[in-house]
Amino acid sequence: MRAPLRVLIIDDDEVDRMAVRRALRVTGSSIDFTEAVDAESAIAILKQTKETEQHFDCIFLDYWLPDRHGLDVLRTLHQMGIRFPLVILTGQGDEQIAVEVMKAGATDYLPKSFISTDRLNQTLYNAMRIHNAEIEAELANQRLHESYEQLKDQNHKLEQISLERQDFISHLTHDLRTPLVAADMMLKLFQREAFCPLSIDMHVALTAMVRSNQVLMEMVNTLLEVHCYEAGSKTLTLINCNLWEIVSEVIQELQPLALEKGISLKLEKFGLSHNLDSNQLQIKGDRLELRRMVTNLIGNSIKFTDEGYIEVNLDIVKDKSSQNSTQNSVQNSVQNSVIFTVKDTGFGMSDADRLTLFQRFRKGTHKQSGSGLGLHLVQRIVNVHQGTISVSSELGKGSLFTVQLPSIFI
Repeated sequence: MRAPLRVLIIDDDEVDRMAVRRALRVTGSSIDFTEAVDAESAIAILKQTKETEQHFDCIFLDYWLPDRHGLDVLRTLHQMGIRFPLVILTGQGDEQIAVEVMKAGATDYLPKSFISTDRLNQTLYNAMRIHNAEIEAELANQRLHESYEQLKDQNHKLEQISLERQDFISHLTHDLRTPLVAADMMLKLFQREAFCPLSIDMHVALTAMVRSNQVLMEMVNTLLEVHCYEAGSKTLTLINCNLWEIVSEVIQELQPLALEKGISLKLEKFGLSHNLDSNQLQIKGDRLELRRMVTNLIGNSIKFTDEGYIEVNLDIVKDKSSQNSTQNSVQNSVQNSVIFTVKDTGFGMSDADRLTLFQRFRKGTHKQSGSGLGLHLVQRIVNVHQGTISVSSELGKGSLFTVQLPSIFI
């Protein structure tokens, strides 16, 4: 059975209080009435109600009371933290009074001349509905604020973890690099028989150890470079770089690895047919970083190609939108881009692998997949040089990597 509504009527006029009671009882609703004839007794009743954790479903408050008027009562209740649906009743239909009491926190306003069974019943339930909606909105805002504060706290913790991780990686890579460099120097001294003569079998074993140590060194160096880019501590030395010379040097260094696997590694210039000069393949960049990009891309193709060939191409492409400009000499200048491609006949990759190819620590499905940092670093280098990189590939049919960098040749 539904509990009766609790209504507080605050009015010094017995006739007006009786009119309110009669109008509400006619509706058939079960209502328990409490009455007060002045502000002091009403505040005492409400204070006791708060202390006993009870409530009123609605309060009808006369604007003019013997000891205080309605605005003072509203302000006092607000200071006490007492909040119930509250309707101001007044014998004067003054709009200014209505505005003031609504600003002070009243739920509704009703002239006594408008009191009727239907009107008062509607006002009662409207006041209750509005009050409940306000409470729900405040609770929602409170939950939203709490969620926001929790999110801020979580973000702060994540930032701290990120900083700690970056610091850990920085120290780890530096600490790992030192013994690896020392081991590399010592192994090379053994290879040169600086300490004692070595048998052929020992030379073979040392060669394998040197190669493994160098692979580990490359992984540590790559990790350190990625960390520098992500920490924003990477400093570039920008000069005019001839990409043809850089690629030629890298191919010369990596050619023995290709020959060891029995695959062809060659460099072409598409532009030779229209008299492209290698000096036109110049870009503004950090030579060491560009060399690292080229080495990673070509080395990656060698790693994943067991038969066939690797073809490296360089060319110049002109911005078509610039070519179509016909207004003035500045607009007529054509912006060139250097195109660097690496095509292989290796294992290729699926669409799923291709979509995540440049993600940090991305591990491919192939058994020879490494740390997942090499291509991520390549993308970082390309981006910092205002370039783009893309890849097309098909399983079992090889891959084509395309890098486009802004040329300084006009």
